[in-house]
Amino acid sequence: MSNSAAIEAHELHKIYRQGWWGRRSIHALGGVSLSVARGEIFGLLGPNGAGKTTFIKILLGIIRRTRGQAALLGSNVGSRASRLKIGYLPEHLRIPPHHNAYSALDLYGQMSHLPLSTIRAKRDALLASVGLLERARDSVKKYSKGMLQRLGLAQALLHDPELIFLDEPTDGLDPVGRSHVRNVLNELKRQGRTIFLNSHILQEVELVCDRVAILDQGQLRFIGPIAEVTQQAALEFQLELRGAQESIAAALATCQPENLAWSDGLCRVTVRFAEVRELDAMIDRLRGAEVSIVGVARRRVSLEDAFLTMIANSPSLL
Repeated sequence: MSNSAAIEAHELHKIYRQGWWGRRSIHALGGVSLSVARGEIFGLLGPNGAGKTTFIKILLGIIRRTRGQAALLGSNVGSRASRLKIGYLPEHLRIPPHHNAYSALDLYGQMSHLPLSTIRAKRDALLASVGLLERARDSVKKYSKGMLQRLGLAQALLHDPELIFLDEPTDGLDPVGRSHVRNVLNELKRQGRTIFLNSHILQEVELVCDRVAILDQGQLRFIGPIAEVTQQAALEFQLELRGAQESIAAALATCQPENLAWSDGLCRVTVRFAEVRELDAMIDRLRGAEVSIVGVARRRVSLEDAFLTMIANSPSLL
């Protein structure tokens, strides 16, 4: 394993045994390999049951891999050396109800072997960065889910980790709260920290992540920049055409046109293709039929659109 990457995983497998004598096997991970560079914000996407939680728990040393290798910041997963450099916000952080934000940070900071004097010197600035300073002395029993998430983010950052795992960090937050968390993540990136983000809110992932991986049924379907994953989706174009209806209908017959409408002598229609060359071929047919192409506009494909298309087209492992 290289010392230069924040996260490296090579052919990670996890098999759970169930039933009498472990006769039934569930392959939660089927040979996942990926590398996350230091200083990047990396997103892990996938439907429920894809293996995301299993993958993260292996990296954190919470569960053991069946086979394969993994390292964090140059140290083997689960080692004391790697754990001391990691911050973690679980999806469902449970904070004992007798705490307020100050006492909770005292508790979690001491669990990370920080002196109490260091914790108390840092906690006001940290709570201010997540928008909780004014409620720092309120009991956590009075906190909304979004406030608990922000306190969880504060505890994950308290010991200045190099690598931060965030599981659904904006769950329960309103738009202002989500914007606040994005600003915190961007500041952490500016400081050179590495962030591994797991979220179902794909719009948030699209706004902050440098690269993403898509996991489905224990298999890695894609890894790369967001711009590349959106290009994996079917190409959709809105066309404006002028010409004889019979000629236009014949030229479009093979591409299953949608939303076809005529107005002011123009035909407006939506078409989808798997590859750009299919669009080129259709344009050649239209020109051959003496149809004027007034306009061609490609619809922007969001990360959510691309994700749903990719998962829908994934081969079943069952």
